[in-house]
Amino acid sequence: MDTNQFKRFQFQPFIIEAIKELGFTKPTEIQERLIPTIHRGESAIGQSQTGTGKTHAYLLPIIDKVHSLSQEVQVVITAPTRELATQIHQEVVKVIKHTEGEQQITSKLFVGGTDKQRTIEKLKTQPHIVVGTPGRINDLVKEQALFVHTAKTLVVDEADLMLDMGFINDVDQIAAKMVEKLQILVFSATIPEKLKPFLKKYMDNPRYTHVAPKQATAAKVEHVLIPLRHRKKIDLLHEMLTLYNPYLAIVFTNTKKMADKVADGLLEKGLRVGRIHGGLSPRERKKVMKQVTELEYQFVVATDLAARGIDIEGVSHVINYELPSDLDFYVHRVGRTARAGFSGVAATIYEPSDEDALVKLEKMGITFTNIDVEKDEFVKVGERNRRKTRQRQSDEIDEKAKSFVRKPSKVKPGYKKKMTREMDSIKQRERRIKKRNNK
Repeated sequence: MDTNQFKRFQFQPFIIEAIKELGFTKPTEIQERLIPTIHRGESAIGQSQTGTGKTHAYLLPIIDKVHSLSQEVQVVITAPTRELATQIHQEVVKVIKHTEGEQQITSKLFVGGTDKQRTIEKLKTQPHIVVGTPGRINDLVKEQALFVHTAKTLVVDEADLMLDMGFINDVDQIAAKMVEKLQILVFSATIPEKLKPFLKKYMDNPRYTHVAPKQATAAKVEHVLIPLRHRKKIDLLHEMLTLYNPYLAIVFTNTKKMADKVADGLLEKGLRVGRIHGGLSPRERKKVMKQVTELEYQFVVATDLAARGIDIEGVSHVINYELPSDLDFYVHRVGRTARAGFSGVAATIYEPSDEDALVKLEKMGITFTNIDVEKDEFVKVGERNRRKTRQRQSDEIDEKAKSFVRKPSKVKPGYKKKMTREMDSIKQRERRIKKRNNK
């Protein structure tokens, strides 16, 4: 494969070899914009969604700058979950395996749920690259087993999720022990207000790059809306899952408590259900992920943790039991399906209180199909806001009729009745015209 388009970044031969093996031929937009900045050792903030190539946007230039002869920590990469940290480390290994002998670059993964003492014993030789969760890395630094003061680059991946999960304090403590002129690379789908103090503390005029997706979600996702109406939500969900009979479905909730409630409700109805959320121990989460991978579950109830940093293959259906308060998470959720060219369904159970959120999603370019469950089957229904549209049209006709009927300067007896008759006549004519035009 032709890797000429990457050659202009002047990477070392082993990086070009790795790019060739990875099958990359052309830099993505975020790679195009950030690789030169990162290569120069400058700090940067990259705002982009999953699937934009941001992991290699930072991995390729920072690995290219590692001095293999200097056996000390040079790069620290933090991620909010064990799963995401593991995935990043796997990508690092794919690149550094092309180094050997004196040029060999080493990388180590440090995450919770592993034997800390054994990890400490293995740290007699410091790796060039450290990848892991902030809590475990910070623990090893405090134990004086891992020496990060020599590192010149710190990566904070999925920073908004790091903030949500309460790990930004650990990242802060790690950064405080590193060199004063630290290159910090922050990647995040959103830049929440609460993240800004951290960015301001460590970053002086960083390069900011926002890569918007060419379309909000994958082209082969069918976005479906189903009204709750008078039904029990858990009953409607059970009916939907039974009718869909998915290869693998993820049901999203906003909280751990609700995830447990929904999972328990589906279990009571006889479905075999897995659950993934931040309340599980690392061992439990690893077990569930293994069961999901081995297709022991057809249904998984999850919080947004699973939408970010956990790659679950074969998801045919995503169900929003609740719409997320941050609508960017809708995009992350439905991004779990229709991957690698396959099609998928993203179904949302909605209530009247969700109307504003749905309008915002439509403005983001998402087109919904309106369906309902009736007599054990899915049926297409009209627009959810048809009544509002009808009312708006009626109001418009009323206003138009009023504009044609002027109140006389001198009021005569019976003018109100006359005015009403004229307005009714105009309104009837307007409706007939509208009806004829719609045929």
